[in-house]
Amino acid sequence: MTPLSKTLTIQSSPHIGATSSVDSIMRNVVFALSPVCAFAIYAFGISAALILVVAVLSCVLTEHLLCWSAGRPTTIGDGSVLITGILYGLILPPSLPLWMVVAGGVIGVAMGKFLFGGLGYNAFNPALVGRAILQVAFPAAMTTWPSESVASFTSLPSSTLALPLTKPVYDGISAATPLAKWKFEQIPTDTTDLFMGTVSGSTGETCAALILLGGVYLVARRMMSWRIPVAILSTVALCSTLLQAIDPTRYAGPSLMLFSGGLMLGAVFMATDMVASPITHLGCVIYGILIGLLVVVIRVWGGMPEGVMYAILIGNAVSPHIDRWIQPRVYGTASRGDVV
Repeated sequence: MTPLSKTLTIQSSPHIGATSSVDSIMRNVVFALSPVCAFAIYAFGISAALILVVAVLSCVLTEHLLCWSAGRPTTIGDGSVLITGILYGLILPPSLPLWMVVAGGVIGVAMGKFLFGGLGYNAFNPALVGRAILQVAFPAAMTTWPSESVASFTSLPSSTLALPLTKPVYDGISAATPLAKWKFEQIPTDTTDLFMGTVSGSTGETCAALILLGGVYLVARRMMSWRIPVAILSTVALCSTLLQAIDPTRYAGPSLMLFSGGLMLGAVFMATDMVASPITHLGCVIYGILIGLLVVVIRVWGGMPEGVMYAILIGNAVSPHIDRWIQPRVYGTASRGDVV
């Protein structure tokens, strides 16, 4: 009998694997964020570069040391903590003291990721967890924005190198963000300035054009759900348009609401966290609408001019419930879990 030239290998499911690995996805996210990081350094100088470097190092070293202390193999090679560090640095004020950057990075990775079990188990975006803790602990430092005269490549704000646990000293600078100008003074900001990033704000939140470009790149590579950012931005645009039609002197228009603050960065790179967002298409849309509504409510009726961080964290908390609520009825059952 002639032996077969090919053999049949029988294996258990699944038989179709993902085309992109975790490290491949993370590498592409780094590519998408690179222009945003470059513009942040261009706009705010060496203080922004230091914040990004310190943020990344604090997050990566924290995860490595936690893995080592727990007797586990280090997980920094998958690139997820690198993305956390980059995003965390991009959502911090350019004049924030470096010791605060380290504190938030350690807390964000330890409490927002490692405590839940690491990659794939974290309920909340770790970068936002770190920033939320800093917002509560150091509200003055987290709402102080340098003017353009301080953002340079030849000097650092005095606050950047402040000693740990000391009150940072600022160089008499305080530039209000576009959202703060409107909320407290009803002063509008030019749409072009908002879109191109020539305004004050967090390190990497100002240039909406580059953030959108990075999002388009990830969507084209099928490494991000377009439904989430589209649902968030559409909801904010619709709500702000309706509110402005009711009272244009009180409520900001869609251009200011969309292109200012952390909405673009949050909608494109943070709300789309694969671990902390829904997995179904309908769930992604509901999740995005919820975040968009919360952003508008907090910005318009809350005590702070910005609300993206809290809106996404609330969305992260509701995310697993959304998928459970909308799951289809199993054939042969009257309701979930009940056999006909």
